[in-house]
Order: sequence, then C-alpha cells, then structure tokens
Amino acid sequence: MQPIQQFSPRVLSELIRRQPASQGKTAFAWQFAVGPALARVTTVELEQDVLRVHVSDPRWTVEVRRARPIVLSRLQQLLGPDAVTRIDIDSL
Repeated sequence: MQPIQQFSPRVLSELIRRQPASQGKTAFAWQFAVGPALARVTTVELEQDVLRVHVSDPRWTVEVRRARPIVLSRLQQLLGPDAVTRIDIDSL
C-alpha cells in the first residue's frame, strides 16, 4: 500500500497532462509547485518550453531564484519532462 503523499502527485500529474495547453493549466501547475506564498507574488507564462516568471515584489526574487531547481523538477513531473526546460525570472 502506498502513502497518499506518493499516490496523489502521480494522479494529479496524469490529470494535468491530459488537459490542453493553456494559461490556466500553467498557472495551476505553478501554484501547486511553489505553494501559495510564492504564487501570490508571481505570475507566469509559458513560451515554448521556457517558463517566464514575473515577480511583483522584488524581495521575493531571491526566493524564486533559490527555489528554481526544485520548482523546475516539480513542473516537469506535473506537465511532462519536455514541457518546461528552463525558468526565466523577471522582477516587475
């Protein structure tokens, strides 16, 4: 028997991957990957395989940069390994 923590991300990934590409899908995956605090101060857009992250509060830019490797891995698990290959960060 698998713990729910291991089961639910796989199920969620399957559900997300089946959805057509959209801004809403990208935003949902971002929010799930970074959590509510970072999601509140950022907006994202996916251009080809590059995720552009706009940070509304410059104080959070360091945190987004620090979390980039982990977030990229989570997004690849949620959206597929080739959906996002790089994350670019801009402060607004």
